[in-house]
Amino acid sequence: MEDLIAKRYVKALLDVTPENKKTHYIDTLNALSEAFSTSGVVTILESPIVSKEDKLAMVMASLDSDLDDKMGNFIKILSDNRRLGLIPNIASIINMQIQKESNQYKGVVISHETLSQASIDSLQETLAKYTGSQIELVQESGDIDGMKVSVEDLGIEVSFSKDKVKQQLIDFIKKSL
Repeated sequence: MEDLIAKRYVKALLDVTPENKKTHYIDTLNALSEAFSTSGVVTILESPIVSKEDKLAMVMASLDSDLDDKMGNFIKILSDNRRLGLIPNIASIINMQIQKESNQYKGVVISHETLSQASIDSLQETLAKYTGSQIELVQESGDIDGMKVSVEDLGIEVSFSKDKVKQQLIDFIKKSL
């Protein structure tokens, strides 16, 4: 439900945003989204004891002084409608739309061993051929015995497990005999 409401705010914001201001607005919303990930901030925003004016003042104080009128009014509208808690959802939806417009996506490679940059580049090229999109992969360390590649925004998740390949090989040999 929150995503549906957030999509309406995103559409309204993007309709009135000039192209040269989009990146500034996105950066502002991403910064607010990170601030909202703190449990103390969420507690204050959800508290019925704190007035909406105080909540708005807290959010506005955390922003840069170079905030323009449109973004300021957008945040005031969110506050007036008691929707400041939607800012992380709004930031997420805007980021997804920008990725879709630019056809560039970010993904994750999870493995126990560190992969070379050449291997990551090869994976990126293969995914680019498969999807027709530019994909940037970042490597993370994990406890899996194999490798997992995930690009959430495109719905791609591929994993290779040594144990699974080993078991499939054993099953194939058993069937062959």
